[in-house]
Amino acid sequence: MIKPEIIAFYLPQFHPFPENDNWWGKGFTEWTNVGKARKLFPGHYQPRIPADLGYYDLRLSLIYEQQVQLAREAGVTAFCFYEYWFGGKRLMERPLVDMIERGVPDFPFCICWANHTWTNNNWNAAAQRVERKVLIEQTYPGIDDIDNHFYALLPAFSDKRYLRIDDRLVFVIYDYKSIPGHYPMLTRWNELARKNNLPEFYFMAYTADPREVKHPRYNVFDNVILSNINGAFGQGHSVKRLLKDVLINRFLHLPAHVVSYRKAIKKMLCPAFENEKVVPVVVPNWDHSPRLGTGGSIFHNSTPELFKRHLTDILLITRQKRVVQPMIFIKSWNEWGEGNYMEPDLRFGKQYIEACRQTINAFDWTMDGTL
Repeated sequence: MIKPEIIAFYLPQFHPFPENDNWWGKGFTEWTNVGKARKLFPGHYQPRIPADLGYYDLRLSLIYEQQVQLAREAGVTAFCFYEYWFGGKRLMERPLVDMIERGVPDFPFCICWANHTWTNNNWNAAAQRVERKVLIEQTYPGIDDIDNHFYALLPAFSDKRYLRIDDRLVFVIYDYKSIPGHYPMLTRWNELARKNNLPEFYFMAYTADPREVKHPRYNVFDNVILSNINGAFGQGHSVKRLLKDVLINRFLHLPAHVVSYRKAIKKMLCPAFENEKVVPVVVPNWDHSPRLGTGGSIFHNSTPELFKRHLTDILLITRQKRVVQPMIFIKSWNEWGEGNYMEPDLRFGKQYIEACRQTINAFDWTMDGTL
């Protein structure tokens, strides 16, 4: 069997830019939320303090080089950069643009278009207590915007480091179901790729709902990336659950959605992961109370040892698939505001890095499984 690609989602938010300055105050970055985090109940692991890399600024090229070194140590084979394009407006593009212009380090990468509207309560706990406000809306203007989006990313697609599967360019769309039906982005981008002497795309869709993976809308994609974090907290909005949420969150001022990581990694396993078109997502930890306060959801008591068990379960499923190139995504490399990261912190140091490497290396990849 071919060893799987281990691809980690990468957040480029750790640098100031004008829109964040305008919305949240001068110098705001994801570290602002991370630094404000507090314990919400006994034993809650907050605040989380970065270790080896510190509170870094992605405008410094050395930081990305150090991140790549850690990723290699972990057995991660590529980063998947979140990319933000809003009908011609780009946000948070500087780390990606700078990395492409430098041409180093020699580490594969791909792009995930995070095509969701931003609201004030996406990023800030205080905003949970005020009226919801759209900061920047995602729009789909048409063919000119599709072309402009492609050409904005052409330097990335032309980069020799850009990740290819089946000799095609990997591109992920985060929320495809929000895109209007028959929107011609996929076919148009393949036309533009050929026009620019590039291979066509290996398109992948992302979903957080196992029930979605067989929906006909995803037939146009090569794979569906499935994260089942929601499954750990229970699907749906039953009357019992809503009453519990109101009681715990609004009256006791405690987070309503807390589940032990030990239970979460069992609940996240689902039959949909066995579908050969599905690429599973592993989650080392999760706590987005830095962004949402008591409105956040939390995996309690996550540890590197339990992450090894979680990753092992997903690798066992992946090893059985007969596919051209097996893949696993890690959510995420550096989503510190969601308590969702592989990078070293003061409590565990590099143990998540080591757990990932040890688990991957422990597998026998000579077993037959791929095409």
